[in-house]
Amino acid sequence: MALIDIYRNNVSRKKKELSKLQSDKASEIKNASESEKKILSAKNSISRTQSESLIRSKYREIGRISTKLATINKKISTLETKIVDKSKEIVNEEKKVKREEERERKKREQAEAKNLKETQKYMKELQSSIAKHDSLHQHTQKEIEDLKRIPEKINVLFMASNPIDQEPLRLDEEAREIEEMIRKSQYRDSVSFITKWAARPLDILQAINEINPTIIHFSGHGLEGDELVFQDNSGRTKLIKKEAIVQTMVSTSDDIKLVFFNTCFSFGQAKAVTEHVDAAIGMNTSIGDDAARIFAAHFYSAVGFGHSVHKAFQQAKSALMLEGISEENTPDLYTQHGIEASKLILVKPFAQKDS
Repeated sequence: MALIDIYRNNVSRKKKELSKLQSDKASEIKNASESEKKILSAKNSISRTQSESLIRSKYREIGRISTKLATINKKISTLETKIVDKSKEIVNEEKKVKREEERERKKREQAEAKNLKETQKYMKELQSSIAKHDSLHQHTQKEIEDLKRIPEKINVLFMASNPIDQEPLRLDEEAREIEEMIRKSQYRDSVSFITKWAARPLDILQAINEINPTIIHFSGHGLEGDELVFQDNSGRTKLIKKEAIVQTMVSTSDDIKLVFFNTCFSFGQAKAVTEHVDAAIGMNTSIGDDAARIFAAHFYSAVGFGHSVHKAFQQAKSALMLEGISEENTPDLYTQHGIEASKLILVKPFAQKDS
């Protein structure tokens, strides 16, 4: 057998070996894709069910599949190394062929250049696919960890002040309706609603220290100069500046996630406190008694159903529109930089609680 034929036979054999390696790698990639689909399926099952035993089962399933996926990725990496090595062997054999016959060398160079380009494209696509799988896995893990960090129970601190020298407000009706809507919500046992009446400025610190609230709700009057209206020892008006509220957030509980200013002209206060808490709601102008009551009640109702702050805010606005109260654009929602209101969930649904 001529030397050129031996070289060609070697090239043919090694290409078959390369094809087998590529086929094996494609099979492993398919296995990896199927594993990721199973993880997504398990995650979707978690989001749809309320069964604690099923949740635990799905978490274990995710763990098992993730371990299997790590093994598959290791196999893929090993196959990639073998493919590279086999490609080098093919190049060496082809060089021998090229030395024997110039014409064949040129043809082989062209074929090899095309093959190399396809291999590089395939490797690039493979690396991109692996990166996507890793990113999806990390995102899944993050969502699981975020759910674990949601407290089992939250405290809502309702602070009301209605000084005798101000126009009277129906704050008791607001509190009563909020409490009623929470009681009707799906996860009512996860929300504790505590009211503090005739609030004076120093009562804020005392109440926060006692209750350790997740949400602080201010109800009463507000002024255009970014001031909250509380009352003094005689029941008359005592103003609290925006800076005092911000400093209070800095110096008190780290567990406060939302501050709800259900007072007129409170948007400046809401925006300012988000330097230190995840989210805040304020009013960009004056707001009527009915609007304040309905908006707040339906906001807490949605929170009690396990919805995000963003969804609760939107449902509360919808409630105003359904009641024919044209003040749905008065409330504003602010969040701290880097916080997405659509992902900020304050009440942990029972179906997602840890075992």
